[in-house]
Amino acid sequence: MSKTVDGPDGMPRCGWCAAAPEFFDYHDREWGFPVDDDRRLFEKLCLESFQSGLSWRTILAKRENFRKAFKNFDFNKVARFTEKDVERLLEDEGIVRHRGKIEAVINNAQRAQELVKQEGSIAAYIWRHEPAPQNGQAPQSASTSETSKALAKDLKKRGWKFVGPTTVYAFMQAMGLINDHLEDCKSRSEVDKARRAFKRPK
Repeated sequence: MSKTVDGPDGMPRCGWCAAAPEFFDYHDREWGFPVDDDRRLFEKLCLESFQSGLSWRTILAKRENFRKAFKNFDFNKVARFTEKDVERLLEDEGIVRHRGKIEAVINNAQRAQELVKQEGSIAAYIWRHEPAPQNGQAPQSASTSETSKALAKDLKKRGWKFVGPTTVYAFMQAMGLINDHLEDCKSRSEVDKARRAFKRPK
C-alpha cells in the first residue's frame, strides 16, 4: 500500500514525491488539480505518451524543451509540422528522440483540430469522461480503469496514437478527472476543494 512522505514543510505528501526533489513542486501545484485549458490538456496527453516506457522524472526534466520543440503544444501549429520538422526533432537532444512518438504528436494535433470541430473543445470532450467517485477504491491502487479504457478506445477510434489505457489513466490523475492523492496527503483536501469549485466545460 502506498504511503506518504513528509515534504520540506513537514506536511505529508504522496509517497512518489520522494523519488525526486522536483516532484514536490509538481505535486503541490499541478498534479490532480482540474484543468479545462485545451492546450494544457493536449500537452499532457503528449507528454504522457512520451513517458511510455520511461520515468516521469525524465519527461518533467525535459518539459520546457518539449514546449519549445512543439510550439508550446499549440496543436494548430503542430498540426502543420512536416517530415522536415520530424527530422529536426530527431536531432533535438533536449527531448526524447523517438520517431514514432514524435509523429504521434503531429498526428494527434491534427486529430485535436478535428475533435474541437466535432465536440467544441478538447476540454468538453475530456470532461464528459469524468468517472464517478471511486468509492471504496484506495488511491493509487490502479494503473487503469474502465473509464480510461473507454476513453483510450474512443480516442484510438478517432485516430489518436500512443493513447493506451495506462497513459490515459495517468493523464486523468494529473488533470484532475479523479483525485488520486493519498488519504493522508496534504493535497487531497485541496484538490477536493478545487474539484468542487471547478466548472465543468460544456
